[in-house]
Amino acid sequence: MPLFVVETRSFQTTQPLSASQGYHDVGYHGSDIETPTLDRLAAEGVKLENYYIQPICTPSRSQLLTGRYQIHTGLQHSIIRPRQPNCLPLDQVTLPQKLQEAGYSTHMVGKWHLGFYRKECLPTRRGFDTFLGSLTGNVDYYTYDNCDGPGVCGFDLHEGESVAWGLSGQYSTMLYAQRVSHILASHSPRQPLFLYVAFQAVHTPLQSPREYLYRYRTMGNVARRKYAAMVTCMDEAVRNITWALKRYGFYNNSVIIFSSDNGGQTFSGGSNWPLRGRKGTYWEGGVRGLGFVHSPLLKRKRRTSRALVHITDWYPTLVGLAGGTASATDGLDGYDVWPAISEGRASPRTEILHNIDPLYNHARHGSLEGGFGIWNTAVQAAIRVGEWKLLTGDPGYGDWIPPQTLAAFPGSWWNLERMASARQAVWLFNISADPYEREDLAGQRPDVVRALLARLVDYNRTAIPVRYPAENPRAHPDFNGGAWGPWASDEEEEEEEEEEGRARSFSRGRRKKKCKICKLRSFFRKLNSRLMSHRI
Repeated sequence: MPLFVVETRSFQTTQPLSASQGYHDVGYHGSDIETPTLDRLAAEGVKLENYYIQPICTPSRSQLLTGRYQIHTGLQHSIIRPRQPNCLPLDQVTLPQKLQEAGYSTHMVGKWHLGFYRKECLPTRRGFDTFLGSLTGNVDYYTYDNCDGPGVCGFDLHEGESVAWGLSGQYSTMLYAQRVSHILASHSPRQPLFLYVAFQAVHTPLQSPREYLYRYRTMGNVARRKYAAMVTCMDEAVRNITWALKRYGFYNNSVIIFSSDNGGQTFSGGSNWPLRGRKGTYWEGGVRGLGFVHSPLLKRKRRTSRALVHITDWYPTLVGLAGGTASATDGLDGYDVWPAISEGRASPRTEILHNIDPLYNHARHGSLEGGFGIWNTAVQAAIRVGEWKLLTGDPGYGDWIPPQTLAAFPGSWWNLERMASARQAVWLFNISADPYEREDLAGQRPDVVRALLARLVDYNRTAIPVRYPAENPRAHPDFNGGAWGPWASDEEEEEEEEEEGRARSFSRGRRKKKCKICKLRSFFRKLNSRLMSHRI
């Protein structure tokens, strides 16, 4: 989850981000997990109950820090793998860079997961004054080891641009909360401050200090028990950060934004009930986020907001609060939603492009004809316009999964809630009236389907090519002293871009000669992309 503290002029901003926390996994949504701090902060602030994120890690983080949809950053497909020569595009001006322009001190603590193959990709080169955390997607909470396949393992805890070997052994959730307190203790509350706290919790591996696990000893499902303990530990970390804000004089001028980064992984203890789907899918369970804003600066507190908000909106919202400017020339997809959150006004946002992923496995039953001749419904895409939500292609695992509190999952529930048809490639829901996506209206409202397909076409015209390169063996931690870190030089990057350019030029030409080696190289590159798309 992210935790933000934003400060405008004399105003601090903190944004905590929790990883893979399910929609159901917070007390105020009726969970069996104890989250007293999150419940209190949300109750005293504004709960965002029409808030959307992305279904997996990298896309959410990229949209948060750039204010742009994935189709405008080339990150439409899957996540950034540790061995890929890929990162958040270097030509994008990030949120912390904009806040630095407005006079802010900017700090990041936690999970980066936006690429690191070159030093220019590191958090400290993308707008953060300081950084403590991991560069990859999932590490051991104590040892900070991460394996990206058999025998491809390395250490991943960094302070600034150096490997933090000496901090190994401390549970990451507690370590990150302690670092935030240290930053606050050493910073003047009279100077603007931006904190981006991206907790590793509650992403796998499922690990928790024993004292938190003991609280849930009667919970039958072992994965759920460990997951619950991790959530409660993270909740206490947020409590400690909030206490530090008060102790060191930041709280009265602070804005705390809490957000999950994707839906819960139901087979690793998470729960999105009663929403459909899970992490990695475009059903509501994958993209409906946990979110709230807590701040003494809110004009209307202690309420629930139904305003449509997307994770891209934090960029212009925070820049605006900080006294900066985010003009139309910046090409943002986000909106300034502070008046909607603070004052209860209507949201300026009326639609959300969840994504268009041309590399994801095409749906067997989709076709251009099925899309009225204007859109190939085999392509994975999802969009919401007003109260309508359209999905095409393969949206991902589409079951409804009740909370798994029992040791064994009841088969009767499983069969009852199975996805109705596997022969579809188009779904339409009135998401306001049917947030659980149980009544598909695609057959009844072809006019709405056609209109939303046309919007997908409009968006697709603005999309840039997907960047999902093959893995590079030079990224192996053994070549970097046993730790994950940058491996590519500027010269190698230029050679790679030239090679890709030659490949594109060759594919456009009409040469008669065929190169068997080139064809094999292309085949394995495509195969690699398909395999990686499932390794989330």
